[in-house]
Amino acid sequence: QVYGGGGNSGAPYTNDFVELFNRSTTTVSLSGWSVQYASTTGTGNFSANPITALSGSLAPGQYYLVQLAGGSTGAALPTPDATGTTNMAGAAGKVGLVNTTTGLACNGGSTACSPTQLAQIVDLVGYGTANFFEGSGAAPTASNTTAVFRINNGCTDTDNNAADFVTGAPMPRNTASPSGSCALPSNPTGIGAATPDAVTPGAD
Repeated sequence: QVYGGGGNSGAPYTNDFVELFNRSTTTVSLSGWSVQYASTTGTGNFSANPITALSGSLAPGQYYLVQLAGGSTGAALPTPDATGTTNMAGAAGKVGLVNTTTGLACNGGSTACSPTQLAQIVDLVGYGTANFFEGSGAAPTASNTTAVFRINNGCTDTDNNAADFVTGAPMPRNTASPSGSCALPSNPTGIGAATPDAVTPGAD
């Protein structure tokens, strides 16, 4: 789940956030991983924005809440599992779950990501008019009052942002929230994987 309208006019929550979900049947370690953000079509790289380091592990069906920058409007998020200062755009942007805490010196648009950098992206959500995404197109446009959600209660990951995400009212969940469950996924890594043939840059 990705929500970038936190604290804006009409926002239900004060902060932007990214929510991870382990749809696999095995525990996933988040040690050494990070959440990274780049603007929709700008020339700034992921490394130009604050990097939010993650820690701990995620059990099957467990959620993990990453709180990011915010404002004065809305209610506080549930207790976050990680906290960062990235200010995401409400309508469109690019969010990567990366298996390193070093910022990626690429943005998928004006600066293409190399095969090595693509291999470091565990999952990628390009939403709205983003020019970097998995599959054939970006996830839908979000807003101050809507987030983008992975379909099938977070259980579907076909490496196609356009098909895998829908919008809805933000619903932040953390590691203390009731667990979800999925059938054994086709992708055993659980959280999703961005591979060179699954991550597609758009035109600048």
